[in-house]
Formats: sequence, C-alpha cells, structure tokens
Amino acid sequence: MKVKLIAAVARDRAIGYQGQLLFHLPEDMVRFRQLTWGHAVIMGRKTYESLPHGPLPHRRNIVLSRRGGLSSLSPLPEDTSLEVCPSLEEALRRCASLREVFVIGGAEVYRQALPLAQELWLTEVDALAPRADAFFPDYAGWQVVSREAFPPSASRPYAFSFVTYRRGE
Repeated sequence: MKVKLIAAVARDRAIGYQGQLLFHLPEDMVRFRQLTWGHAVIMGRKTYESLPHGPLPHRRNIVLSRRGGLSSLSPLPEDTSLEVCPSLEEALRRCASLREVFVIGGAEVYRQALPLAQELWLTEVDALAPRADAFFPDYAGWQVVSREAFPPSASRPYAFSFVTYRRGE
C-alpha cells in the first residue's frame, strides 16, 4: 500500500490557522477531489471537524481520535464511510489491503505519517500567510517527480504549483 500525503503549503510550509485552510484555490480543490475520489482518506479529528459538510463523499473517511463519538451526516452519501481509529498505525492496518491511501491532515497527522509515506502531492503556494499556526513537516530530501506551475491571475494574487514528490533514495 502506498501512503500519500496531500496538502496545500505556503513558502514556509504553513498549512492552516485556527483550524482553517490558508488558501482557497479552486484548482487545488478540483485536484484534491480528483486524486482522493474513491480512496481512503485519513485525517485528524480537528481536520474532520473543519469539514463544512461532514465526511468527504465517495471516500472512506478515517478519523484519528482517541475520544471517538464523531458526528456525521445521516445518512451518509452513497459510497461514503466514516470510521474512527485511535491511532495512525491502526488506520493503516485497516487499509492494508488497499493500493493507496491519502493522509489529508492536520499538522500532527502529517508529522506522524511523513516517515511512512512514499509520495507527497503538494500544492505549493508562492506566498506567506499573514497568520499560521499549523505547518507541514520538513520534506527536504524528497525528489520532485512532476511540477505544474500556475501564474497569478485576476482571481488569485499569487502563483502556485502542483508538485509530486517521492522519497529520496
């Protein structure tokens, strides 16, 4: 099974502030949906609670929480499931038969998952957020496999790139 981390990061690896994403890029949201659709996604409790519409549809949502007791939409959308696991290790055990799984945050879950990951699917935003309290772990030493750059536009004042990394040998 391939463990893939997916995130949008600022130049300083900032990813969030007070439980919210720093950047709202429509292209990034489309890419996230395309990559994770039909797959298992692992997230921390705070990330899950920040989702405006509950579990991500058409995905196996696995939430890491020692507390349990998460609320969800009732009933869940078709092809959608919600599970609670006490640890990342348990979540990965439950996904052992899958080809790939995506870790979608937050900062602590990324930190735990990075040593276990084979790929990073990052949206690197050429900007610094004025405020940030959550950061992606250092991924120095990973090798760029692909990069697709987008210039600033009328609807967004900063450039960004979709970058795929694989662990360096």
